[in-house]
Amino acid sequence: MMREPKNVTATEFRNQAGRYLEEAAKAPVVITRHSRPSRVLLDIEEYERLKTFEDTRRSAYPHELGDEFFEEGYQGKPTPELDHLLED
Repeated sequence: MMREPKNVTATEFRNQAGRYLEEAAKAPVVITRHSRPSRVLLDIEEYERLKTFEDTRRSAYPHELGDEFFEEGYQGKPTPELDHLLED
């Protein structure tokens, strides 16, 4: 199991890149800029593992969707039991 990511500033990473290359073998190294995550340094094996996941996200126009997307419970059909969420 991989350890929790380690956060380092971009300056700290630049000054000690060798150290963080070694640390990335044990846990992801999150490089921050202006206190926000900017890049992640991963072990190559973890990167290769993550590449194997298929990204199933895609956008579509309603006319491109099959009928199964419009069955009860999917967006596009009335759901009176949820109407209270739209009330002011």
